[in-house]
Amino acid sequence: MQILADISSKLQAGKAKEVQELVQQALDQQVPVRDILEQGLLDGMGIIGAKFKNDEVFVPEVLIAARAMNRGMEVLKPYFAESGVEARGRVCIGTVQGDLHDIGKNLVKMMMEGKGFEVIDLGTDVPAEAFVKAAAEHGCAIVCLSALLTTTMPAMRQVVEAFEAAGTRDQVKIMVGGAPVTDEFCAQIGADAYAADAASAADKALALLGG
Repeated sequence: MQILADISSKLQAGKAKEVQELVQQALDQQVPVRDILEQGLLDGMGIIGAKFKNDEVFVPEVLIAARAMNRGMEVLKPYFAESGVEARGRVCIGTVQGDLHDIGKNLVKMMMEGKGFEVIDLGTDVPAEAFVKAAAEHGCAIVCLSALLTTTMPAMRQVVEAFEAAGTRDQVKIMVGGAPVTDEFCAQIGADAYAADAASAADKALALLGG
């Protein structure tokens, strides 16, 4: 359908106002909410994610595409409940305690939302207990930990241990990422998955939930 292709292409170009208008037009034309979401908004963000992974677009393009997607979602979200559209899963994300970096975390959040996840953003400098509490309160299936400093990487282990102490480790999948983080470190601390970049993180999250 042409209007869905237009939503996707305008989103990729970061045309937030036009995306918002097209989503409203699609609703007015009785296009199913799920189709607008999947074939319009998520399709466009998925293409941006793939291009970002291949170094065809960079952080500024991802940011403006995500802003366009959010504008479209503002129009669409009120119709989700009546259309039976549910998020693919709920994720909580944060930069671990002692670390104030958030660009990588924000990119992962955008890519996750671009895959249809609902994301609870806990911000930066997040203590281990806050991840445990947020996961329980919001029913998060995945917990994403970011660290940009070698000195804050041990805080990731503390988060894993906090879930073990709370008796809820088996209820969540813990993902880790950030410049100094590696697959080996992920295995050492008992986390479930490591992602090298934001687009890979979103794909891994889907895989962890069997999607």
